[in-house]
Amino acid sequence: MSKKSYKKPTKRGLHIVIVLNDNVNTFQHVRKCLQEICGHNYIQAIQCTNIIHGAGRCEVYTDSYDQCVEVYKELTDKGLAVSIVK
Repeated sequence: MSKKSYKKPTKRGLHIVIVLNDNVNTFQHVRKCLQEICGHNYIQAIQCTNIIHGAGRCEVYTDSYDQCVEVYKELTDKGLAVSIVK
């Protein structure tokens, strides 16, 4: 039986999940989602939440397209405004 190796995406193949600011979700909710879904630590999540509030958007996750779609789905299920870019 041959081993299947996981091929790490190159920078060229990476996609980015962006969370957009809205007037619906609280800071605490966004922070908690970033920690649980994107794997941010507390400080990262707070910093990204502040960027989202101030700049209107923040890149919160980078990986292959398939992984980004999974994160996108989980974040949108939590009510966040999200997009994926290459």
